[in-house]
Amino acid sequence: MLAFRSLLYNALFFGGGLIFAVLLLPLLVFPRHVMQSGLKAWAWAVMTGLKPLAGLRWQVKGLENLPVEPCILACKHQSAWETGIFYLLVDDPSYILKQELLSIPLFGWYLKKSGAIAIDRKAGASALKRMISGTKDRLDRGQNVVIFPEGTRAHPGKPGTYHPGIAALYKGTDALVVPVALNSGLFWQRRSFLKRSGCITIEFLPPLEKGLDRRAFMTELQDRMEAATNRLIEDARAECPEALGEASPIEEITKK
Repeated sequence: MLAFRSLLYNALFFGGGLIFAVLLLPLLVFPRHVMQSGLKAWAWAVMTGLKPLAGLRWQVKGLENLPVEPCILACKHQSAWETGIFYLLVDDPSYILKQELLSIPLFGWYLKKSGAIAIDRKAGASALKRMISGTKDRLDRGQNVVIFPEGTRAHPGKPGTYHPGIAALYKGTDALVVPVALNSGLFWQRRSFLKRSGCITIEFLPPLEKGLDRRAFMTELQDRMEAATNRLIEDARAECPEALGEASPIEEITKK
């Protein structure tokens, strides 16, 4: 049943994604906010299909911690789920992502049109400068900026490396940084065909105070995000029997 339900959802995710890719094409000639509305519709379809097809719900905690003004959302990264959910949770999100994604036909065009901030990770200091200037620009026009400080998806319970880019944004802009914890990897694992039933939880934590030095900021950010994420993982494993424990044989096969 797990494999069958996962097959149904993946058919929606990839098949529906191709349909949306074609439907969004005319929006390239319209203003940026129109493309954002199209991407929000895509995110809504992806998230709405999770419960009936995969038995997977999601809930949000800590919305009261979001500031009124545009902010930087530093999010834990465990699955593809969080690459779309912010379209449904905050106004006008702008994702910081790797430059290579913009070269993907159609999908990359839409990301660029939406105002995503693309970074060449091989460019070193110049990439940081462009990331800061791009973030300032998006914040000034009222967008909320989403960044995954680990850079890539990490397995639940195994923190990745927190990169200094988020500290550069903290020091280089006047925006509040809001840590975001989640447990999506328990149900939508990296490079896995299977989608487990249960409930993904995403939680917005209180913003970090301004004026911290880089070391104190990075320590505080990582400590808060990891502690909250571990708590959400423990809660989910206690409440959802199908939450990811050790990888099953079929999961090992589908990752290869």
